[in-house]
Amino acid sequence: MASREQESFAQNNQPSVQERQVKIARLNDQLRRTYIGGKVVQTCGIARLTPETQLAVHRAIQEFDDFSDDNDPYSEHDMAGVEVEGHRIFWKIDYYDRDLRYGSQDPANTEITTRVLTIMLASEY
Repeated sequence: MASREQESFAQNNQPSVQERQVKIARLNDQLRRTYIGGKVVQTCGIARLTPETQLAVHRAIQEFDDFSDDNDPYSEHDMAGVEVEGHRIFWKIDYYDRDLRYGSQDPANTEITTRVLTIMLASEY
């Protein structure tokens, strides 16, 4: 059984909510900007767009950096929308366990989390 001193030490070494948000946002930005650090999927609606439009969609998502309290209330950079060639596009990052069967227990922990970036037409949301 842990002593009070050990429990206090463990609690004090836990990252703050803000530190966790910053780490999650950094990991999400890495996946969104580079497609490294997770999986990227697109819906059938995106796949039906011309190759040139698909490229423009991916570029717009990778370059997106207009996060605010309105579109990112938890400061995790996990979802937004962009307009590309008259198409409203949503992208969303979800957190799964390593087997992609369940949600991750800790999205800040890359050892147990697989990030999945989904790109879709707004009409498919």
